[in-house]
Amino acid sequence: MFPSRRPMGAALLTLAVLAAPVAEAACLGDQQVADVFAAYQARKPAANPEGLSAADGECTRAKFNALLGKQMGKPVGYKAGLTNPAVQKRFGADAPVWGTLYAPMLLKDGAKVDAAFGARPLYEADLLVRVSDTDINRATTPEQVLVAIDQVIPFIELPDLVVEAPPKLNGAAITAINVGARLGVLGAPIPVQYTTEFSRRLRDMEVIVKADGQEVDRGMGSDVLGHPLNAVVWLVKDMARSGQSLKVGDLVSLGSFSKLMPPKPGLQVEVIYNQLPGTPIVSVDFK
Repeated sequence: MFPSRRPMGAALLTLAVLAAPVAEAACLGDQQVADVFAAYQARKPAANPEGLSAADGECTRAKFNALLGKQMGKPVGYKAGLTNPAVQKRFGADAPVWGTLYAPMLLKDGAKVDAAFGARPLYEADLLVRVSDTDINRATTPEQVLVAIDQVIPFIELPDLVVEAPPKLNGAAITAINVGARLGVLGAPIPVQYTTEFSRRLRDMEVIVKADGQEVDRGMGSDVLGHPLNAVVWLVKDMARSGQSLKVGDLVSLGSFSKLMPPKPGLQVEVIYNQLPGTPIVSVDFK
């Protein structure tokens, strides 16, 4: 008897839904980011960023890096994080993340570093590559990455998980804190050989971590996304989503070849790269 009522009700409901405000991203506010940055500077734990989507984490990272940039200058590179499935599992993540590196973060081989260098200090075996050609931004295979880099650099990363409860971090929260970038120690650069054999060496290398001369962990090149240069393939694709790209001279940290371990005063850590030319070693002394 009232054929127009149901359509009118549906129409009004549709209009109400369309008129409803779209929920804004839960990117941390400026003051919240400033508080995290202040804790970072003071090397004290910050409140955990919680309830963030991937987009929220990226928005917060941008704000955090704006503050880092004012203090440390222009970026000198980027770090891919959570590129090792074992580390992804630890943080309940299913994809890598990335952060930004600055010159004051990078130290020379054999550096003496305060064991309490951060709020939640850790160390891990890593590896850097240096970009030599912007074609790297179109790379879709390790082989295409290889011809666009000129150096492979042994690297002990010294990340800082910053927050009060690191076990509660997930991928979005790790993104928000710039993937924990704090410090890292660089070994002697290894010139890249543009051969299938060199690519195979990177994939098959054994990365051994020693503390005071005793082995504490080891990993393989293939532990990082099947081939360590796949970390760069992933990175350039993800950076492109926001209109960013790598440039010549940028350094890229590829991720973890070992578990994350806590430093302690008096500890000497070495990372050895079997299979790479000259079996390079990089070390750090904690004080």
